Amino acid sequence: MKDLMGRAIWDYFHNGNTEDLQTETSISELDELPVDYLFRDFEEMNKIEQKALKLSHGKVLDIGAGAGSHSLYLQNERNLDVTALDFSSKSIEVCQLRGIQKAVDKNMLEFSGETFDTILLLMNGTGIFQSLNVIDIYFKKLYSLLNKNGQILIDSTDILYMFDQDEDGGVLIPAGGYYGELDYIVHYKDESEDPIKWLYLDFNTLKNAAENNGFKIEKLIQEDDSYLAKLIKR
Repeated sequence: MKDLMGRAIWDYFHNGNTEDLQTETSISELDELPVDYLFRDFEEMNKIEQKALKLSHGKVLDIGAGAGSHSLYLQNERNLDVTALDFSSKSIEVCQLRGIQKAVDKNMLEFSGETFDTILLLMNGTGIFQSLNVIDIYFKKLYSLLNKNGQILIDSTDILYMFDQDEDGGVLIPAGGYYGELDYIVHYKDESEDPIKWLYLDFNTLKNAAENNGFKIEKLIQEDDSYLAKLIKR
């Protein structure tokens, strides 16, 4: 793994200016992702992120922490015990340099030994589930990391709007799988990552998967086609 996202985060932190990241999926063209967006403060975050951070409490695990902006806010402004988790070693190095006291370079499925009151999965947190075929593996892991009365705060987007409609208003979805299962590719400085599986979930599909794995789920906020959900143990 080239860890282009981590390299861009590292370059921006150390050098101030860097080339933008570019991302694309199997159903969308290249899109610019300014690296400074990953360093935004609370006031620059969207309503879904702000809501999740305000609702966070107790001991927090921030999965997919990236540059650590969510963790940094919770640690410094909310005075919470936060662990930033990411499998990008360069991202975790930047988290540490930004002052995050607990930052762990590890894949979520390999992380163990602690449990948490709040688990955050933001910026399309369902993405790491990869596909519906393996989603139960991730839910079982989340269940094991969550305290009895804890909460998971996770966001996603229903990307049905990205597909064409026929003359009758029906949506033309390719056969062969769930429409939110995409290949996601990151480009940086003329290099490209190998495609990774990335999952966008409509709320009802997330609800079914969560309930099948011992959770109760509630939608907390809807912003256009995106939403924030709260999961607790049943």
